Amino acid sequence: MSDLGKGYVHIYTGDGKGKTTAALGLALRGAGCGLRTIVIQFMKGRHYSELDAAKMLEGLLVIEQHGSQEFCRLTNPPDPGDVKRAHHALERIHEIVSSCSCDILIADEVIVSMMFHLVTEDEILDIIHARPDGMELVLTGRGATPALMDAADLVTEMKEVKHYYARDVQARKGIEN
Repeated sequence: MSDLGKGYVHIYTGDGKGKTTAALGLALRGAGCGLRTIVIQFMKGRHYSELDAAKMLEGLLVIEQHGSQEFCRLTNPPDPGDVKRAHHALERIHEIVSSCSCDILIADEVIVSMMFHLVTEDEILDIIHARPDGMELVLTGRGATPALMDAADLVTEMKEVKHYYARDVQARKGIEN
């Protein structure tokens, strides 16, 4: 880890577009200053363009996907495979936190994985409390709880005002995926 000074906990939540994009923007800004970012993606296993961008920033940005190629569905009880993958992602986060192997750690869609009952609020709070003081931690996903927001230093809520998906515009390469 570099000498970032005090690190803070960010939460990017809400129903609007842009949570992952904001987190990756922070990773890009950090890379410009030589900061190393590791992104652990919960529930994502499909190809997204940020995976290609990370290759261009080798050594400064690493993205690990811990989801299935299939779209994760909200089921009760949750799919055991999805739970296993989410817990593997949690284990990776704890390894990264304990080894202090990055300056910025992004747990992408970790909050949604809580809503899908793949991880618990307490497990996410454990990540927040285990974070070393000099590491920036970003948690993304819809549905942040009051307890998570209280534990964070910065909370941004993305609010959808208008979205072209309502006009049947599909996800576009490089913009939404």
